[in-house]
Order: sequence, then structure tokens, then C-alpha cells
Amino acid sequence: MDLKTEQPVISIIVPIYNEEEIIPELYERLQNAALKISENYELIFVNDGSRDNSLFELIKLTEKDHRVYYINFSRNFGHQIAVTAGLDASKGDCVAIIDGDLQDPPEVIPELHSKYKEGYEVVYAKRKKRKGESVFKLVTAKLFYRILKRITSVDIPVDTGDFRLIDRKVVDYLKQMPEKNKFLRGQIAWLGFNQTEVLFNRDKRKYGKTGYSISKMFRFAMDGITSFSDKPLQFVTKLGFFFSMVSFIIILYAFYSHFILGNTITGWTSLIISTMFIGGIQLISIGVIGAYVSRINTNIMDRPLYIIEKSNLPKK
Repeated sequence: MDLKTEQPVISIIVPIYNEEEIIPELYERLQNAALKISENYELIFVNDGSRDNSLFELIKLTEKDHRVYYINFSRNFGHQIAVTAGLDASKGDCVAIIDGDLQDPPEVIPELHSKYKEGYEVVYAKRKKRKGESVFKLVTAKLFYRILKRITSVDIPVDTGDFRLIDRKVVDYLKQMPEKNKFLRGQIAWLGFNQTEVLFNRDKRKYGKTGYSISKMFRFAMDGITSFSDKPLQFVTKLGFFFSMVSFIIILYAFYSHFILGNTITGWTSLIISTMFIGGIQLISIGVIGAYVSRINTNIMDRPLYIIEKSNLPKK
């Protein structure tokens, strides 16, 4: 049977952002990993608005290997959207998701597939060690995953990224989730199914520097929290009730002090400090509510999730 027309056994999705130096090695290692599973596979690289020659390197790969596809975005839409575009284009019986910086070793993919063959629909790669990362990133990542697990009703595995292998049925259900602010690892956990883990050591980055700035990590964390928990809204409500009660008690005490004790409470400093403190709490509360309203607004606008400038994917 012609491998070009037969449905692939596995699709491997790789989001790319400014990775021109690493693409040749990335391709070789992905190819070797895929061949351990089947000769019938497809590699889908999603170029997420790279400013270097990543697209040129990807096009060179497609010219020598018919199992390589590329999707080139019109601009940078973000990592989660790039993965989503790959999922939309994939045709494999199962799909592996891996970052393009080689911190997640492609050699783990056959291990993920072996677990998948045992009957699991989701096999995620769990990090034992994270080499070459700052103490700040290690601590904040560890803290984020544990806070997220605590405040959500969804059992999102800790110390895992998007590096995983999922069954075709999981991909099909993900396509039915229309929200624009994607948090795929949470969505996959929400779907349920039979899930397990494979432990691995994450390598340090070989070339360049990470595209995840602190601001991007913060936005990603907010997407995760607002997608799967309303606890921040509940906290804001409880905080409002708490300060209302405190304020009411202070008012009663002021009346008591003035009319019963004959001692009028004065103090410009205490008044300003309390006003600024409560004002800060109000701004934080408005910000939390605004984050949820922003998500609603983004989904109501119903703009395309991404724009493909060009691709070598077969026409549907």
C-alpha cells in the first residue's frame, strides 16, 4: 500500500519559533524516533511567525521527505495555537506533541507509544529533572502546577508540559472545544480517558534562548487558571464580604467611641492608609473579574484562531 495515501500510524506535531539552528538535528532525531514505531508517519512543523530562517529550513525538509509537512502562520499566534493547528491538520491514529527546542528528547516518543499500545488513550511525559533552567523558573513552575491542581476540579498532572501522545479520539474531542484561550494540557486532562505517565529527564536548551518571557508565562498561567477554575472569583467575593464586615465593625466602633466614650477617632494617616489598601484590593478584584470577562469577549468576537499564510498540506 502507498504510504502517501495510507492513514499514518502516528503524527508528530512540532511548534517552531526561531529554531533555524536546531531544525536539521531535530528532524533527524524525530525521524529516527518515528521509524522505531512505523515507516508510515507524518511530521507536522508549525512555524509560529519565526523571524529567522526557520521556514526556509522546513521547506528544505519537505523537498527531500514526503512525510514532512509545514504550516506557516501569517504572524506569531502563540505556542498553544500552533499546537492546535497541528492537531487540526493531523491524520494519524495517534498524535505526539513535542516542542521544537530539543529540551524534550524525541527518543522518548517510542516509549510513549509503547504505553499507548497497552491501552492508554493519553500518555504524558513527566519530568524527573529539568536541566539548564534557572532557579526562578523551576520554583515558579513547580508552584504554578501545584496551585492549579489545588484550585481546579480537574486532575491536571503536575510537572508535565505539552509533551505527550494522545489517541485520535482525544484529538477529535479537542477539535470540538472552541475556546480561543487554549490550555491544552488542561483540556486533555478534562476529557478524562485512560491516562498514564512516562518519566524522563528534560535536557537544557542547545541553541538560542527560550521564547517564553515572564509576561508570556504569566499570561499562560492566567489562561490555565481562568479556563478551569472559578476559585479566583469566589475568593474575590469572599474578600469583598470580609472587608465589608470589617468596615461595618469599624463604623460601629467609631459611633461607640464618639457617643459613649466621648472620644472622636481622628488621624489623617490611618485614613489614607486604609483607603489606599482597600483601593488596591478593589483594583485586584476588578482585574480578576476582567480576566474572565476578557475571555468571554475573545470568544464572542469569533475571529479565526490562526491564519495560515502557506503550507504544503494536501488540499481538503
